[in-house]
Amino acid sequence: MANPRAIETTCIQGGWNPGNGQPRQLPIYQSTTFKYTSSEAMGKLFDLEAEGYFYTRLQNPTNDAVAAKICEMEGGAAAMLTSSGQAANFFAVINICSAGDHVVSSATIYGGTSNLLTVTLKRFGIDVTLVDPDASEEELEKAFQPNTKCVFAETIANPALVVLDIEKFARLAHGHGVPLIIDNTFATPINCRPIEWGADIVTHSTTKYMDGHGMTVGGCIVDSGNFDWNAYADKFPGLTTPDESYHGIIYTERFGKGAFITKATAQLMRDLGAIQSPQNAFLLNAGLESLHLRVPRHCENARKVAEFLQGRDDVAWVKYPGLPGDKYHALAEKYMPNGTCGVISFGLKGGRQAAAAFMDKLKVASIATHVADARTCVLHPASHTHRQLSDEQLIEAGVDPAMIRYSVGIENAEDLIKDIEQALA
Repeated sequence: MANPRAIETTCIQGGWNPGNGQPRQLPIYQSTTFKYTSSEAMGKLFDLEAEGYFYTRLQNPTNDAVAAKICEMEGGAAAMLTSSGQAANFFAVINICSAGDHVVSSATIYGGTSNLLTVTLKRFGIDVTLVDPDASEEELEKAFQPNTKCVFAETIANPALVVLDIEKFARLAHGHGVPLIIDNTFATPINCRPIEWGADIVTHSTTKYMDGHGMTVGGCIVDSGNFDWNAYADKFPGLTTPDESYHGIIYTERFGKGAFITKATAQLMRDLGAIQSPQNAFLLNAGLESLHLRVPRHCENARKVAEFLQGRDDVAWVKYPGLPGDKYHALAEKYMPNGTCGVISFGLKGGRQAAAAFMDKLKVASIATHVADARTCVLHPASHTHRQLSDEQLIEAGVDPAMIRYSVGIENAEDLIKDIEQALA
């Protein structure tokens, strides 16, 4: 779906369109339940025959307005909020996968998502094959199985900063009759809209740049509405055959381009309940209003910090796709010509020990299990987010055991550089 207005306008105006005498600011519908005057009116909601609200676990007007804004920003057909980015990825995959199915995933993804796919989903009877995103199409073809139901990847891998060749992965997925799910958290729709490059479903940890202030944990799933589930009806019976828990409705017949999100709401949110609170959705909306202003500043600051680090003798290596000479610079220029993200990864010549000593001396940047915040934060993945992985597994996930993940905020770039300089000294 083409975006009818500029993304900057959508950041401010999207989702909530008040009528005469309605609040200009999106209200917080802080209510678990919604009143009806007749039993029949509410009954129609339970049968998915009418649209409306009856219980916040399924849908809430505040949440729906924010989901609609993100949907428009990504150029999708339908969207839903979840309690976290992890819940968004979990729902996106299990909405089409069940016991006995198989997923192909990029190996260079966030450690928590990798664990979700390779450990937790395995307990659900869903098998996962991790692939090197840089491998050739011929090599990647070998990962697919007759029971493969989707392909999963990240636009910019956290924290490996691998830039995905989206068109290559979309070609492979579609060649096997399955959708491509892309986590677009780091790039945000300001810098990349994966649906325009062939992705079918986009997920976000809205906790990161979208909120941008370290206030609210949340997630979002956006469906492009482009994947033809009926063309591969035998692969996706959950969408193309009657759902007995809703009087035998068939989602693709009843909801068309909204089928995937309706099923995820009506089944998964109903049964698993990983909802975002309306209060959090309200705060997320406030963050979205400045996303188009913050993201370019994050990228500009990160570029300056990366250039400074490149010139230091005590720095062993620097990864930042926005730097000319970076392995992924050409892909970044293709998919994200206006900038990549504010996250840099680098290693010191002193290795793991030097990383810890350096981080302890920083005064402006905080050691925090967070990233993509207005405030600069720093993390040593091998000691923190990826602590459960061995050195061999770390390297396979694109994480050097000595790697420092430095998330550049929107402070003054010179202050950040001085802070790094004194910590290295």
